[in-house]
Amino acid sequence: MSAQQPLATGGLTKGQAQPADRWSLVVAAGLLSFVAMLDMNVVNLALTDIADGLHVSPTTAQWAVLGYQLPLVALLLPAGRWLDQVGTRSALLLAVTCFAACSVLAALAPWAGWLVAARLAQGAFGAVLFVLMPVLAATAVRPELRGRAMSVPATLGPLGAVTGPVLGGVLLDHVGWRAIFLVKLPICLAALVIAYRNAPRGGRLRLPDRGSLGDAALIGSAVAAVLLGLTLAPDAPVWLLLALPAAPLVVFWLRRPGGRPVAGVLRESRTAAVNGSVLALAAGFAANHYLLAQHLRRDDGISATTTALTMLAFPLGMVVAGRFGGRLADRWGARPTALTGASVTAFGMLLLVPLDGGWSPLDIAWRLALAGVGMGLNGGPVQALVMSAARPEQLATAGSAVQLARSLGFALGPALATAATLFGDAADTGARAGLVLATLAAVTAVALLSLHHRTVSVTRTDRATGSAGATGTTGGARSAGPTGTPGTAGAASTDRTDRAGR
Repeated sequence: MSAQQPLATGGLTKGQAQPADRWSLVVAAGLLSFVAMLDMNVVNLALTDIADGLHVSPTTAQWAVLGYQLPLVALLLPAGRWLDQVGTRSALLLAVTCFAACSVLAALAPWAGWLVAARLAQGAFGAVLFVLMPVLAATAVRPELRGRAMSVPATLGPLGAVTGPVLGGVLLDHVGWRAIFLVKLPICLAALVIAYRNAPRGGRLRLPDRGSLGDAALIGSAVAAVLLGLTLAPDAPVWLLLALPAAPLVVFWLRRPGGRPVAGVLRESRTAAVNGSVLALAAGFAANHYLLAQHLRRDDGISATTTALTMLAFPLGMVVAGRFGGRLADRWGARPTALTGASVTAFGMLLLVPLDGGWSPLDIAWRLALAGVGMGLNGGPVQALVMSAARPEQLATAGSAVQLARSLGFALGPALATAATLFGDAADTGARAGLVLATLAAVTAVALLSLHHRTVSVTRTDRATGSAGATGTTGGARSAGPTGTPGTAGAASTDRTDRAGR
């Protein structure tokens, strides 16, 4: 949209043009990714305590989780459009400060309405943080180091999602449910100090355009319909009909001014398949994690501590592999590295499908660790693949799309796992059905990444044969590299996508 262009050079692209690498900002992006994803899961364990403490029903207490997730998913894309128009530094300071303030308000909640309102506001600012994280990492370093930089938030984010329940259990046992909202404050403060001192100045804040509110309502309604349908399906499958309005709502949104730029970015960068793979892999991971935790605690009667240690095998494998994923992407290319990671994750999940009651926690842990290694190899490279394919002025929109895919996958995973258990007639059979679904989601991610490779190859051939002499005139404006250096619009653009900034 034309309204986005005048301020774009003062916001995101200005930070990208900085000559020096600012790894402190990459660290800040990683910290914010960790705390944002931790917040999505740490509250789950506290729902019973919240219901008892505030004297409400478990259904009402559930809104402490839904109140955060719904605005987070609904506002990711509108937040991306808004961030394309404002200064990165100002938006980052505002979002971190308000996110932390909402955590304090949630901890002080005297009644349920207060808590839900605080969580709704926190989810809104969390959406801004989710979009800013990849943009901050991508613009803080030189393009040839982008894969390495993107691996930091891509690894720490899922790490926060998995370790959240472990940390929450300790706090609930020794401090109380209000502490789970305050544990994030030191991390937020550290990120705030780093951003204040190191984020490039430039650009100003402005109010979002009116259309963003309508976009958020459409996206939020579609996501809410799907989540409610899947969540209520175990009680009565007829509830799945609630998900039917989601498709027309999305179609209507794509025809609005807010949806057309996003569709344009996906079409120009040809990363729709990549975003689909991010969603599928995140959903498979979330479903797998949810089912295994339930199996260990409920079916096998394993203690909370042993369950937590078993589930930590996944993030440990992810962290170890994540340290090498970015380097491999910078050396060998983002797509091959991401595809390898997704394949390893799918294989690890496949090994978990024959879940047996006689398995020890160690039997589950090594399989989880293997799947975690794949996620570590995939996270940074696949995000670098998306960000490198977008034009500089579209970075926030591209970042919001990939973060929406990942967040939607994390939100849908447990709901899909719950719905899949309908196909089992016993606890173990239902868990296996859910694990099969999780594995199929991971296999889908592999297929979508392969599809992206074929699409880019065809595009490269078409451009080489049909527009060899027109690259300097028809594509010059689009071929500007991340640092603003002009290049060719044909093979160089697609090669930059494949190599993710090499």
